[in-house]
Amino acid sequence: MTFRPVGFRGARSLVVAAAVAVAMLGASSPVGARSTTASTTTASTTGNDISYPQCGRTFPSGQAFGIVGVNGGLANRLNPCLGEYNGGLSTSELFWAWGSTGSPKLPKAALYVNTADPGTGVADWPKDNTDPNGVSEAPGTLLNPDPYGSCNGLDSQACAWQYGWDRATQDVDWLVAAAKQVGVVSAPSTYRWWLDVETGNSWETGISGLANNVADLQGMVAAFRATGTGASVGIYSTSYQWGQITGGSTAGNLSSLSDWIPGARTLSGAKSNCSLTGFTGSVMITQWFGKPYDGDWAC
Repeated sequence: MTFRPVGFRGARSLVVAAAVAVAMLGASSPVGARSTTASTTTASTTGNDISYPQCGRTFPSGQAFGIVGVNGGLANRLNPCLGEYNGGLSTSELFWAWGSTGSPKLPKAALYVNTADPGTGVADWPKDNTDPNGVSEAPGTLLNPDPYGSCNGLDSQACAWQYGWDRATQDVDWLVAAAKQVGVVSAPSTYRWWLDVETGNSWETGISGLANNVADLQGMVAAFRATGTGASVGIYSTSYQWGQITGGSTAGNLSSLSDWIPGARTLSGAKSNCSLTGFTGSVMITQWFGKPYDGDWAC
């Protein structure tokens, strides 16, 4: 997962891609796609992030922490090597992350998930407040009622919140299944969940669209936090992209979330970026564009 704008996803509306990208992929590439080969992390305090483009390839080694993509570039698509890939433990990216050496600042394994708010033009847009596990988040329910009211399938904040909740619920289910498959920790609240918020995925536009995008991300944060006490959520984005997608909002549960900031081209640049002002909270991780893998620095 590298910060670089990508092409259209076939959704109803899309925010214009950021001009400050480090590099650009082809128009058909999902967010995070890149070609890689083997590499070794030399600094014991740095980490790496990998996802579906590394399926079947040699993973980084010696990293202090690993951050793994749950999705395959789109918010509703599974990363096929989150768990076993072609029947092998060693090809599981989640298993790889738990083999990290450890960092005094961050846990060995964390996750990131693609986000989007495509609106009503997709098959999985919610028609009501029932999530993929058959649980209702309708107003008046005891645990997690939709704060924007009832979803009725329309392009509304209520349905956008439910869409975000649904995508996060699916991500949690995928994590639990993969973790049990490869024998690592399966409790969702054990992990820090990073929301990958980039203009390359599908977002609504205009005043009402930005409000829907905010509701969508709030729904995701709420779902991850509902997995248990201690669940942590952060945002992977830039100030520019966050502004384009949310209008710079930190409303509700988007306030004080830790930030993971891309954009550096070297480790020294990543270290310098720790002094940047966050867009939702303090900067926790900075990323630099490395070859063949991106590197991550714990601030």
